[in-house]
Amino acid sequence: MRFTKMQGTGNDYIYINGFEESVSAPEKLAPALCRPHFGVGSDGIILIEPSEKADCKMKMYNADGSEGFMCGNGIRCVGKYVYEYGIVPKNHITVETMSGIKELYLETEQNKVISVTVNMGTPEIKPSMTVTKNDCHFILHPVSMGNPHAVILVSDTEYFPVKAMGKYLEEISLFPGGCNIEFAHIINRKQIQMRVWERGSQETLSCGSGACAVFAVAYKLGLVESKITVNVLGGDLEIYTLDQGNSIYLKGPAKVVFEGIYPENDNLTFLKRK
Repeated sequence: MRFTKMQGTGNDYIYINGFEESVSAPEKLAPALCRPHFGVGSDGIILIEPSEKADCKMKMYNADGSEGFMCGNGIRCVGKYVYEYGIVPKNHITVETMSGIKELYLETEQNKVISVTVNMGTPEIKPSMTVTKNDCHFILHPVSMGNPHAVILVSDTEYFPVKAMGKYLEEISLFPGGCNIEFAHIINRKQIQMRVWERGSQETLSCGSGACAVFAVAYKLGLVESKITVNVLGGDLEIYTLDQGNSIYLKGPAKVVFEGIYPENDNLTFLKRK
């Protein structure tokens, strides 16, 4: 099986060209490929397939095999992939996801994609809730960006116990279907630092839809301007709105890490060449 490993601000996925490969059990394939040391190692796998509704379809699976609805970093890499491999050689691309059709705008130079902007759509901000752990009270701001998020505003992200708190929120089943938890520190009205605990992958270096969720909450509370930079562990993302928060745009890099051929073995009984 041919694959391409790509990353957007450190959020890395294994991309499989569904125009050429067929995967019948991606929920089983993902844990095998994503496992460090024994597989390729990544935050998940993304299948790029033909679509009857858009230029292409994106299907993503987390490292534990659970299917995800949407990934802001992952979809930018999809845009780069289909453009540079000649599948969809356009600067304006539509991608079908489980969260609807997303529009991508590609910045290119000499037939290479430099950056990708995604219209992430309208956030759905739900009523906040309070969670108590070790006599400390935390306010959670649930947000849907096509996938579930909960934003916690903190005074510091470097020393905040992200792993312990992220795992705790998973275990108390506050969100039965799972949820991405963002821990955000507002530095000023144009800059936010963020760390994220992703469902199915634990802490990752970045989460594009999570950065949009953080922006949506901070913007609604009047804490930031309409265009900001979100610093994640893997780099910087540009988030902005042009219509008072009704649509949120995500801009950032998309890069190829390496390409390879995964050998035929028991892990690949679900694969066949088309």
